[in-house]
Amino acid sequence: MNRDEIVAELYRLQDKKYAAFQAKLIPTVETDRIIGVRTPELRTFARKLVKDKDTTSFLTSLPHQYFDEDQLHAFVVSLEKDFDKCISETEAFLPFIDNWATCDQFSPKAFKKEPEKLIPYICTWIRSDKVYTVRFAIGMLMQHFLDKRFDSKYADMVAAVRTEEYYINMMIAWYFATALAKQYVFILPYLEGKKLNDWTHNKAIQKSMESNRISAVQKAYLKTLKI
Repeated sequence: MNRDEIVAELYRLQDKKYAAFQAKLIPTVETDRIIGVRTPELRTFARKLVKDKDTTSFLTSLPHQYFDEDQLHAFVVSLEKDFDKCISETEAFLPFIDNWATCDQFSPKAFKKEPEKLIPYICTWIRSDKVYTVRFAIGMLMQHFLDKRFDSKYADMVAAVRTEEYYINMMIAWYFATALAKQYVFILPYLEGKKLNDWTHNKAIQKSMESNRISAVQKAYLKTLKI
């Protein structure tokens, strides 16, 4: 399928009410760029494109005109099984991500299989001047390095990020709230030592209050750390 055929299919799958709903949730994307295709439909379409091995022309047609094309692009790349090819396609796509939804739903399967190979790339991405490249890097640390592969040096990397960008600071807060649920003893000193900016510090605590994975006793103590 060429790009025009892909866009035509996206419009065939359009849900205008859903488009209006998405526009409210994703303010960084112009309303006229949102076709309104639901995520399950996009994932099904992505699998069809990958199965037909007909993705090259679409993946190289950057930047895309529509948000839904970006979503489809993220889902197609996420299905790539070869790590090296997936990294190449990821690095080509990251500079064009312009919203939290595409960033957060972009989750390549190849990274889960070989996460240790991902770290050098994360180290580069987290220093990017692109908002959603940094957000993606933090998201990858949260997704792949908070359980058995956890190391405080990764939390140090996230804590060292300093920015006024809302969508980065929200991801930092989300990272630390999730990290508290999984690695409480190791992460608590980041809040006790006030290693985050004030807004992000408080937002991490707020998100922790909303978590069912953090005990009532832990929540009571975290409340005392609010700035």
